[in-house]
Amino acid sequence: MTSIHVKNDNQIYPPPHSEHLIHPKYRPDIDGLRAIAILFVVGFHAFPNWVQGGFIGVDIFFVISGYLISTIIIGSLERGSFSFVEFYSRRIKRIFPALLLVLIACFVFGWFTQLAEEYKLLGKHIAGGAGFVANFIFWDERGYFVSAAETKPLLHLWSLGIEEQFYIVWPFLLWFAWKKRIKLLTITIIVGVISFALNIGEVNGGHVVAAFYSPQTRFWELLMGSVLAYMALHRQQIFPKCRHRLDKWLSKIVYEHAPETNGKLLRNIQSMFGGVLIAIGVLVITKERYFPGWWAVLPTLGVVLIISAGAQAWFNRVALSNRVLVWFGLISYPLYLWHWPLLSFARIVESDMPTLEVRISAVLISILLAWLTFRLIEKPIRFGKRSRAKTVMLLVLMVVVGYMGYNSYKRDGLGFRLPKILQEFTQYQHDFSTDFRQGTCFLNPEQDTSAFNACTSQPEEDKKPSILLWGDSHAAHLYVGYKASFGEKYKIIQRTAGGC
Repeated sequence: MTSIHVKNDNQIYPPPHSEHLIHPKYRPDIDGLRAIAILFVVGFHAFPNWVQGGFIGVDIFFVISGYLISTIIIGSLERGSFSFVEFYSRRIKRIFPALLLVLIACFVFGWFTQLAEEYKLLGKHIAGGAGFVANFIFWDERGYFVSAAETKPLLHLWSLGIEEQFYIVWPFLLWFAWKKRIKLLTITIIVGVISFALNIGEVNGGHVVAAFYSPQTRFWELLMGSVLAYMALHRQQIFPKCRHRLDKWLSKIVYEHAPETNGKLLRNIQSMFGGVLIAIGVLVITKERYFPGWWAVLPTLGVVLIISAGAQAWFNRVALSNRVLVWFGLISYPLYLWHWPLLSFARIVESDMPTLEVRISAVLISILLAWLTFRLIEKPIRFGKRSRAKTVMLLVLMVVVGYMGYNSYKRDGLGFRLPKILQEFTQYQHDFSTDFRQGTCFLNPEQDTSAFNACTSQPEEDKKPSILLWGDSHAAHLYVGYKASFGEKYKIIQRTAGGC
């Protein structure tokens, strides 16, 4: 006798398979959208003057992620087979492998290239990335005495933090609503509207950084995908009568003899209009705009229109589903993880914006690393056997890597890695409150550079080894302490200028 599975609304569903969660039907056009998103982001980071609005690729990712994740959760809940353990096991096998590899690579590279203070900050960011709270850390790290964003190799993990926070909150909220027989579409719309209102309120109030990094002001973008997932699962269309009339009207305009209305023309126009919205977004949105705010509606609505048009819409079938874009879509996650650390470390090593050749090389290397990560790390772990053992191992490794970063932060960047002279610099103590900048040779931008000639604490004939203090006001304020602590042993040469 064939078994059946009965859920709490007395509807009969097929029995669950060995895996309880549903698998969304694969759509190559969504991988094409992923490719567009990652190419925007990489373009913005590598060539910011050419792709000024490329950061909206993250917003495209948010909608796609919300759509796919909510399809799994809502579909499985309504089938009566949702499992938290299986859901989070899938997330761990999807997210952790490539992330672990990148975090370890940054830890190793920073060991050999960064001074103690830089490495301390990197350790903090590794711990934050491993704990998926990077968005809160970078939100807090703003102000004059904070390193430039370009020198933070893990800055891009802020978006991953928001996604993982969504994965933690949203399944429980949907499960609770389903248990209480609250319509899932209703709860999704309510939470999405609240999140969007908070976003607008923060931006209008001048708290743009908070709106950018805060999960509650970003969840609405993922929830747009969630609404789309519910509609797709229930084969519902927004304003179906209006859509039918609009399709009929468009057919009369386009065709000499209008064919029978089947919605195909409307879906084609809908997907192309979605593409136009995304294109407008990347062209007109810049980092000078108050973002996300209302501006984020352009790319997110564009993604909703494209996905809801269906895989057979012309733009989706021909443009987004071509092999090149699908290939980039498949490696989009590891490419997102790899590209920014390579560009950031290149900037750290060169102490300035890397040359065009270096940036192109970094992008090509990141594509190669992403493909290798996808083939050799991601696929075997996600789809191989021994799922439970892999999940436990990945969890343990993430805890270990997070502790490595935290330990580096708490131990002030592990200064023992450095030559003895640098260790001495990192360990000295000096009270700047009593004689701050007294006797320094601090230059203002309007001063003539000839004043540099007097910037030494010892005469030129002194045979002591030299210390060169070079930089802006951050460097200038160190002079007094260095002179007091090391002046007898070293000749200190200061070359600093304010705001340079």
